Amino acid sequence: MVKKQVTSDNVPAPIGPYSQAILTDGILFISGQIPVNSLTNEIILDNIELATHLVMENLRAVLKEADMNFGNIVKTSIFLKDMNDFSVVNEIYGGYFNGKTPPPARETVQVAKLPKDVQIEISAIAIK
Repeated sequence: MVKKQVTSDNVPAPIGPYSQAILTDGILFISGQIPVNSLTNEIILDNIELATHLVMENLRAVLKEADMNFGNIVKTSIFLKDMNDFSVVNEIYGGYFNGKTPPPARETVQVAKLPKDVQIEISAIAIK
């Protein structure tokens, strides 16, 4: 098994001993993305709509580095600070999948705390 690190300058650099993503045997494992703008280092803490869009765009940037797109995603995990945000997040999230392929498998859970006290984090697995 060969593991290739996949990185994008358009996504915040890891803040610990992990990679933005690892590609192995055509499978891309994307680490959890939080709503941090890589250009400004601005963190969106108080607007779940903007936060969700930024997380999805961060995922898009990593997918692009691996020559993939949202249609390649087979599994996501969504972590929310407040499950009351589920319907808003679900609506925005769904808009990133074009309907040409089945949406990915997914779980959404409420957690006590996320890195940098953000409202949302999403990780993904994609297959080429």
